[in-house]
Amino acid sequence: MRNRGFILFIAVIVTLFSLFDLSFSFVSRSIQSDADDYAMDSDGHVDYFKKQAYIDSLWKTPVYDLGFTSYTYEEVKNKELALGLDLQGGMHVTLEVSPVEVIKAMAGANVDAAFETALAQAAKAQKENRESFTSNFFDALEEAAPNVPFATYFASSANRSRISFNSPNKQVVDLVEGEVDGAVDRAFEIIRTRIDKFGVTQPNIQRLQGTNRISIELPGVDNPERVRNLLQGVAKLEFLEVWTNQEAQPFIFQMNQEWVKQEEARKKLAGDVPAQKEEKAVASDNSLFEGDSTSTAADSTQVDETVISPLLSKMQGGLVYSENDTSDVNKMLRDENVTSVVPSDMKFLWGHKPVATQEGVSYFELFVVKKDREAKISGDVITDAIQSFDQRAQPAVSMSMNVEGAKKWKKMTGQNLGRRIAISLDNEVYTAPTVNSEIDGGRSEITGSFDINEAKDLANVLKAGKLPAPTRIIEEVVVGPSLGKVAQSEGMTSILIGLGLVIVFMIAYYAKGGVIANVALGANIFFIFGILAELGAALTLPGIAGIVLTIGMSIDANVLIFERIREEQRAGRGILEAINNGFDRAFWTIFDANLTTLLTGAFLYTFGMGPIKGFAVTLMIGIVCSFFSAVFISRLIVSYFTKKHGESVSLNFETGLSKKLAGQSNYDFMGKRKIAYIFSAIIITLGIGSIAVNGLNLGVDFTGGRTYIVNFEEAVVPSKLQGSLVKEVEGKSVEVKTYGNDNTLKITTAYLVSDESSEADTKVQAAIVKGIESFTGLKYSDKQKVDAGTFIIPSTSKVGATIADDITEGAEEAVLFSLAGIFLYILLRFGKWNFGAGAVVALFHDTLVVFGAFGIANLLGAGFELDQVFIAAVLTVIGYSINDTVVVFDRVREETSNATSGSKTIDVMNSAINGTLNRTIITSFTTLLVILVLLIFGGEALRGFSFSLFIGIMVGTYSSVFIAAPVVFDTSKKEIKKDTEAVKA
Repeated sequence: MRNRGFILFIAVIVTLFSLFDLSFSFVSRSIQSDADDYAMDSDGHVDYFKKQAYIDSLWKTPVYDLGFTSYTYEEVKNKELALGLDLQGGMHVTLEVSPVEVIKAMAGANVDAAFETALAQAAKAQKENRESFTSNFFDALEEAAPNVPFATYFASSANRSRISFNSPNKQVVDLVEGEVDGAVDRAFEIIRTRIDKFGVTQPNIQRLQGTNRISIELPGVDNPERVRNLLQGVAKLEFLEVWTNQEAQPFIFQMNQEWVKQEEARKKLAGDVPAQKEEKAVASDNSLFEGDSTSTAADSTQVDETVISPLLSKMQGGLVYSENDTSDVNKMLRDENVTSVVPSDMKFLWGHKPVATQEGVSYFELFVVKKDREAKISGDVITDAIQSFDQRAQPAVSMSMNVEGAKKWKKMTGQNLGRRIAISLDNEVYTAPTVNSEIDGGRSEITGSFDINEAKDLANVLKAGKLPAPTRIIEEVVVGPSLGKVAQSEGMTSILIGLGLVIVFMIAYYAKGGVIANVALGANIFFIFGILAELGAALTLPGIAGIVLTIGMSIDANVLIFERIREEQRAGRGILEAINNGFDRAFWTIFDANLTTLLTGAFLYTFGMGPIKGFAVTLMIGIVCSFFSAVFISRLIVSYFTKKHGESVSLNFETGLSKKLAGQSNYDFMGKRKIAYIFSAIIITLGIGSIAVNGLNLGVDFTGGRTYIVNFEEAVVPSKLQGSLVKEVEGKSVEVKTYGNDNTLKITTAYLVSDESSEADTKVQAAIVKGIESFTGLKYSDKQKVDAGTFIIPSTSKVGATIADDITEGAEEAVLFSLAGIFLYILLRFGKWNFGAGAVVALFHDTLVVFGAFGIANLLGAGFELDQVFIAAVLTVIGYSINDTVVVFDRVREETSNATSGSKTIDVMNSAINGTLNRTIITSFTTLLVILVLLIFGGEALRGFSFSLFIGIMVGTYSSVFIAAPVVFDTSKKEIKKDTEAVKA
């Protein structure tokens, strides 16, 4: 084996990295288990507040020591293999930042009827094309007001520094597009900051490139209403006066005294420590501010180390604390007795970024600011803010205000000469510059020790209050933790059973070769999990489906190799030559088959949304790992034994079972192709007919709407409940069906589908709850467990009409691009359009059959929904089918090149198909085996997905033999015959 050392090196490196990455998951699970034990009472119930307190106590503490470095629990959690929301519960939200308000605000008083018409037309056009809202708006504005320059609308006093009434249209378009993009960027930064403060472990926040949307995943969140308010709240930008050290110190001292007094009282009451004299309990505060000459009566008193105020600064220069102490300070600031001693106009705000870092620990400043009922200056007076450079050529920020703001700013700066003014966003101070002079005219420069990125960030912060850019939730999924645990259990059960069945079959069919294949399969699964952890990707329920599918498909490479080895042995070659020829001849077939499937996964990732991306990532990783494991690790193992024992090696690749199926079959597939065409036409016609009669049962992914999973203590009849719900939703469509068992129902409604506001969400859920309560006599509970006389809603989802359109368009593009990409690759690899045509016709055939089977199943009462997961199944079928087809095509090419004198084209084609038939049957059987396991044990969420795959794998195997190859034969008989004759000559 060539390059054996290099391949062994790669295998060892990947293994070590995978072990390292997965070790964080084991450490995290161990700590979670300890937390459960700590918080569990004698009856086995876990006190979640106590559990959270245990976890919080370790959050910044090193818990994983590797000798050369250590990791805190926070770092461990961020490095562990993350679970998707469907496996642990949580909330997924897609936010859309409205460009309409930004554009209208930039135009100000210049908005007229033509302007409003253009906005309405842009909203309509965006549903019909992939252009940005801004681009559609200006196209519509040019049509609504053809002779009016764009500058007429946007050249205002607020924008005078960047455009004028003479500015060309392109300059105006660039300005508006920049402001809309900037609004999305600002919204993204504000939301990211809010989420960071929300305290969610491993949040995933992404701006969807090319759109004005932000995708957010919050694992473990159990308060959706709080999240909605957090995400959609208007940014609060304020300019606040800062108390000087001398002004604030007496009150800080009183707060310290009050806190220590309370702590002593609590300790005395609890009997923890003996009572201390009050004067000894007061901690010295002379280190609180640098340069302060004021002292206290307690300065000369020895401090009792058992009671100390968290408000004492640990660093010189002000109220600065390490990140480990901020929670204690916050606890003190929330104490009403402590805050009662401070003036009503005093409040405390943390700095947004650390002011220093020492030995890996960050330190944050606590600002004491003056609180007004209404801020003297808020963000709405700012007209512009850009990153600039000061006189020293250092990064700075130039800020402009409107007339009202300029007056207030002049007064505020004049009254605070030599003092600091804090600029805060959402109650976090981003900077607090010192006022050097009174500023007149509303234009000012903020300087400091900024780098360019920090100056840009501050400019964005200042502009956050400049233009209104409201966000709205256009997609939302809430999964309760109980539902997530069920999905975990079902997913892992599917993996283990599928893996077990494949392992047994491979040993039973390939003997020691099967053992080698199983070792490669185990390495494959291990690498998949390790790479997922390294990439920070979350393992989702569709991702588990991808792993289960990979188990079946990864066997294909080993089957190809082993069947080739057996062919070589039957031809009379020795074991070493047979092994070498088997691996070499199978390599490019395996490469082509895997690459075409990888193309499908890439298109699925590009055009898919939400959980489908998780499936695509897992599938692509699985394909790469399968190729490496089956081709290289298998050969490493075989090479080890053959090098050690030579021709006497006791490796065998067949058993009694496989011997019975050995040998070359000789079926006349080409002769039966017309019968196959007729059979396929009948099946497709029946499927299309069932769809015409019953429809496709489109899910909310494609229609928009809201879905609720409802748990009851006892069974509820869906059809009877549906009638009660229709009355509550004003006659709009409602679908009710069982979801996994008779005690769980899935309710889907199009009520208020076009209204994506939070108020509409509340109204729809209230209507659903009222309908259920009136029909069942049960009461709605917001707990996670059903009690007597109650029902719960552990999972909800919403897909707005706009995102449903995008999902539909993305699904269409994914299918079409996959087919086009596969055609081009087949054309490139096989050099003839006929092969590409045969592959694409077979894939169209498979797609139509799967859709038809879906329609027939629903006509018979299966109740499958056509959703994103179904589209993933169709694309996976396309990938699998082309995998199978490429193997047949590769043998056709080989048989054609080896054709002897007198060979007929039809015989060459039949020989190629018969030569791969054993491999086709075995691969299809093992893949169908794991898909059947997924169908039975994968749970309701993957039932439609599994059914589609099951049908698709069977039809994909059929089409590669009876459709793809015959189409190549019928479209190129003369060419192939000519090639064959050339070989004979």
